[in-house]
Amino acid sequence: MKYYDKLIFELSKKGRTAYSLPKVTLPCRMEKELDESLARTEPLELPEVSEVDVVRHYTALSQMNFGVDTGFYPLGSCTMKYNPKINEEIAAMQSFAALHPLQPKETTEGAERVIAELDAALAAITGMRHFTFKPCAGAHGELTGLMIIREYHLSRGDMKRTKIIVPDSAHGTNPASAAACGLEIVEAKSNADGLVDVEDLRPLLDDTIAGIMMTNPNTLGLFEKDICRIATLVHEAGGLLYYDGANMNPLLGKVRPGDMGFDVMHLNLHKTFSTPHGGGGPGSGPVGVCEKLVPFLGVNTSGYHGNFGVMLRAYAYILMLGRENVKLAGPLAVLNANYIKESLKHKYKLPITSVCKHEFVFDGLINDGAKEGVAGATTLDVAKRLLDYGFHAPTIYFPLLFHQALMIEPTETESKETLDDFIAVMEQIADEAAQDANILHEAPHATPISRPDETTAARNPILHY
Repeated sequence: MKYYDKLIFELSKKGRTAYSLPKVTLPCRMEKELDESLARTEPLELPEVSEVDVVRHYTALSQMNFGVDTGFYPLGSCTMKYNPKINEEIAAMQSFAALHPLQPKETTEGAERVIAELDAALAAITGMRHFTFKPCAGAHGELTGLMIIREYHLSRGDMKRTKIIVPDSAHGTNPASAAACGLEIVEAKSNADGLVDVEDLRPLLDDTIAGIMMTNPNTLGLFEKDICRIATLVHEAGGLLYYDGANMNPLLGKVRPGDMGFDVMHLNLHKTFSTPHGGGGPGSGPVGVCEKLVPFLGVNTSGYHGNFGVMLRAYAYILMLGRENVKLAGPLAVLNANYIKESLKHKYKLPITSVCKHEFVFDGLINDGAKEGVAGATTLDVAKRLLDYGFHAPTIYFPLLFHQALMIEPTETESKETLDDFIAVMEQIADEAAQDANILHEAPHATPISRPDETTAARNPILHY
C-alpha cells in the first residue's frame, strides 16, 4: 500500500483505534449544559485507524514535501538557506515559548531585551535607526513601510504625492503592496545592463512622486551601481527611497541600505537571517526607518511584537555568527552563484554576462531539442525534470524581463560538492533536451504525481472529503 495514495478517511475501518484515553472520573468544575441548538444530533465523523496506519500515513505525507532539510533548494529571490537547529532549540525554550502576549510587562523583561538587542543589531547591519517587528512577512513589511512614507508626506501637508515608482525588475509584491496602500504605480525601465535606467527615471520625478521601491542587488542579482545618484535625484524631487530587503543576503556586513540613501526598508528574517521559510509561514518582515521617520514607526507595544519565535531564531543566528563572521555570508553566497553561472553558461542562455551577486537568471536552454514536428524543452520542463534527480527547481518565469527565465540562488550554506552535483544534473538535463525533448516534456517520472493541472487546482481546490 502507498500511504500517500489515500486520505486518512479512506484508511478508516470501523472499530479500529490508535489510542484510548481512560474515562474521566473526577468532577469537572467547568461542566455546563449546552443549548440544544448547539448540540450535535449525530456523532462526529472521525477516521478510525490504528496507530501504525496513522504514523505511516503522515510520515509518507511528510516525505512527499521538499524542504531545505531534505535537499538543495536554489529558489531565486527567496534565499532558502539552511536553518541551524540551535535556533530551533532556543525558540523552543519554555521561558520563551510559553510567553503570553497579555501577561504583565514586568514578567517579560527578558523578551523585551531580546527585541531591543535585535533592533540594535539590525540597525547596525542596515544603517537604519530603528525597527518595528510587528509585520509578519515581507509583503506585510512592504505595506507598513509604504504607509510610513504616505504618512510622512501627509504630515507635511504634501497631499499630491500619490505615486510610487517601481522598476520593471522589481519583485511582484512591490506593485501589489503599493496598490494595496492606495498608491499609483509608475514603472521605471531597465537598461541593457539590467539596471535602472537613470535617464528613464529622471522625467518621472515630479511633485506627485511619494518615493521609489527598489532592491539592491536587484531581481537579476545585479548591484545597482547608480544607487547614490538615484537616491540624490529622488530626494531632490521630495520623494523617499524604500528598500525591499529580500535580496539583503549578499550585502551582509559589506554594504548598508542606509548608506546608499534608503529611508525605509523591510527585512525578511525568513530569508537573510536563516529562520524557517515556506509553507505559508511563519514569517517576519521587520521595518526599519531613518532618523526622520522614527516618529512614524509606531510604538512597539508590549505583547504585540509579531512572530516572536521567528525573531528569536534570527537573533540566535546573528549572535552565532558575530560581527566578523556575518561578513562571510554575502561573499560566499556571491561566490556560489557565480560558480554555477559560469559552469552552466555553455548549456543555458545567459542574457546578462556581468558578475552577479547572490543570484542570476538564465533564459532557457541554448539547445532545447526543437526540430520539425517536435516541441523544444522549456524552462518548465527543466524544472520538472530536476525533481527526478532530487533537486528542487529554481524560480521559473520570473523576472518577467526574459521569456524563459530560470532564476538560481544557491546561498552560502551549500558546499562545493552540492553545487557540483547540481551543475552535473543541469548539464545532463540540457543534453537530454538536445537528444530527446520528450524526456523532459513527460517529467517528472519518479514523483508520486507528475504534472497536475496547477491552474485548476488553485482555482477550484477540493477542500473536503
